[in-house]
Amino acid sequence: MYNESIVSEFILLGLSNAPDLDITLFFVFLLMYVVCMTGNLIIIVISNIDPALNTPMYFFLGNLSFLDVLCTTSTIPNMLANFFSKHKVITFHGCVIQMFIFTAAMDAEFLLLTLMSIDRYLAICNPLRYKTIMSKKSCYFMAAVVWTFGFCSSTYHTSSTFRLSFCSSNKINHFFCEIPQLLALSCSDTTLIELLSVFAASTLYISVLVTVISYIKIVLEIQKINSADGRGKAFSTCSSHAIVVTLVYSSCIFLYAKPATGQGANYNKEVAILNTVVAPLLNPFIYTIRNQTVRKSLSDILLFTRKQKNHMFQKLCKIRKAWLLAYSACKNGRH
Repeated sequence: MYNESIVSEFILLGLSNAPDLDITLFFVFLLMYVVCMTGNLIIIVISNIDPALNTPMYFFLGNLSFLDVLCTTSTIPNMLANFFSKHKVITFHGCVIQMFIFTAAMDAEFLLLTLMSIDRYLAICNPLRYKTIMSKKSCYFMAAVVWTFGFCSSTYHTSSTFRLSFCSSNKINHFFCEIPQLLALSCSDTTLIELLSVFAASTLYISVLVTVISYIKIVLEIQKINSADGRGKAFSTCSSHAIVVTLVYSSCIFLYAKPATGQGANYNKEVAILNTVVAPLLNPFIYTIRNQTVRKSLSDILLFTRKQKNHMFQKLCKIRKAWLLAYSACKNGRH
């Protein structure tokens, strides 16, 4: 027999039990969130307005940045608010929405990173058929599959989790609502859901396997290139994606390959920061700093903006000068 109650809200224990650290953590994560949002929004904008970036690689990169925006926005603002709250409460429906958006973004990101690795494989190993296979219509179709998969998978996981009965304890040992921590609070039998979650986690392992195979073939193909410059250019087109894949997949495997209960839950909170903050924060920098095309696009946009500002300033100066002349003429006419 369990002491069951109707849960209307959850208490998020957060990252630290030391109130003295809350102010410091607030400003650290606020800065990271602002930089993350700014960087990803810049990627989304330039990948859509610059004709030079109108390629499948940057189309998928824009989708990745949008998923990162959803991932961080679903978790970080509530965490920032809880730093100054004594109760650190999230409503039941707020927890549902948070879990749904975060799970949808992460599931879609796994599939998207796999498609990006396949895109790099086709570009290097099958360049003659690349434009035919990765046409604009194909890219839109694959993006639709990614988003549909993410939201369908999240709908299933979220609805299954919140059908459970929860015990009197409503304290979540995390800084956001995540499935393993909610299963630990349930009074219901979660065996079936845990088995299905393990099966669903196979999506992650399949993505890792496909990505690894793609990069093995890419490396073998690059080794066939005779010139060192050619090999360097080929590696540079894949290096950014490889860094992002390593960061995201390694943290996710650590999180979901073992139970998030007991002492391990504290380590999971720290590793979860990689997925919710660090990876979305680093993605724009990894793709811009290491990519000459994106850097050129950013510099062109900044140069254009500066010219527009100077042009506008000159117009304002002419208007001011004309207004002063007219005012002076009217004043002289009165005398």
